[in-house]
Amino acid sequence: MSASSPSTQSPSRLSVSLPDEARLRAAAWALRIQFFVSGALFATWGVHVPTVKAHYGLGEQALAIAMLASGVGALLALTQAGRVVGRFGPRGVAGLTGVLCAAGVSLLIVPDAYIGLVLILMLFGATASLFDVAINAEATEIEHLADRPLMSGFHAMFSLGGMVGAGVGSLLPLLGWSTQTHLLAACGTGMALILLACPAMLKMTAAPGDKQPLSLPRGVLALIGTLAALGLIAEGAMYDWSVLFLKQERDSSASVAALGYASFSLAMALGRFAGDWVRARVAPVPLMAASGALAATGMALALVVPVEGAGLLGFALVGLGLSNVVPVLFSAASKVPGVSAAHGIAAVSSLGYLGMMSGPPLIGMVAEHASLTVGLACVVVFALIMAFSARRALGGTGAP
Repeated sequence: MSASSPSTQSPSRLSVSLPDEARLRAAAWALRIQFFVSGALFATWGVHVPTVKAHYGLGEQALAIAMLASGVGALLALTQAGRVVGRFGPRGVAGLTGVLCAAGVSLLIVPDAYIGLVLILMLFGATASLFDVAINAEATEIEHLADRPLMSGFHAMFSLGGMVGAGVGSLLPLLGWSTQTHLLAACGTGMALILLACPAMLKMTAAPGDKQPLSLPRGVLALIGTLAALGLIAEGAMYDWSVLFLKQERDSSASVAALGYASFSLAMALGRFAGDWVRARVAPVPLMAASGALAATGMALALVVPVEGAGLLGFALVGLGLSNVVPVLFSAASKVPGVSAAHGIAAVSSLGYLGMMSGPPLIGMVAEHASLTVGLACVVVFALIMAFSARRALGGTGAP
């Protein structure tokens, strides 16, 4: 899951001895590699959703239930994420969970039984969520130590990884690679990059307060968290359903369908690389409103115009629209009056990640009873809610 936080204060209470400039720069590049790998692994799963569906002979509802297992795994892991990262530090947790997440990708079509897929996706969800929390904890501290905006750039690497992962998934079938060969190659490459990057990460420990369980957000913080969940449901829908939509609803080839994910990820990466510049010049309320409107327009274009090109353009507009949603919301969460930055970020992050993991299965259930086009229309509705709720959610937070 992608997240962002302000550079002027650190929402994390992780502590680290002050590194020199070269050490901090090396740690930042190591973290960029971790974000890139995380995005590539998500993309590899997303590209092969149609393959998984065919391998196990699933309908949309059965596939959605399997995806929901990933959300359950993530939710169970998130209840302990603070304690785990606090005890072992982001570097150790990222190394172990990143490797396990990559291993889960390699196993996607190994079993013949449906229960095997469910268990693998539960493992994938649990390890991916812990990996995400660990690298975000380190990203927050690096940005704080560097005393300049870096978070959008870190998350741009996640999107860039998604674009590369989807692009590779589109190219390899044309070169005669089998699905399992691709999954094994993605697993091996991901593991190698994670293990090479981990030693350069900062060694960090947490204060006792970081080991406390999460509490539910209330008031404006709950509204911000709800909007984060809606935004990440839309983002998760692109990860899990964009390729299948083009293949099934537009009768695209496997290679063209994979480009739907790649176009979304490229546009999101570009939006995030420019994110710090944009956030410095556009106030949160109009930026949030424009972002939601653009995402809704792009999704509507992909769903209404029945040609492949409209789908690719629409998914790109969705990516561009969603690219700044999480940075805006997380920055606002850190500035809610009467709430510490740490609590605000943690509370909104938990709701947002839950939305990302549980939203795609819900869309799949709608698709089973109607169509995937109707299911993805939920993204249009959620994006419009974000646009029209911007002032109520962000107007009184004190966000710059």
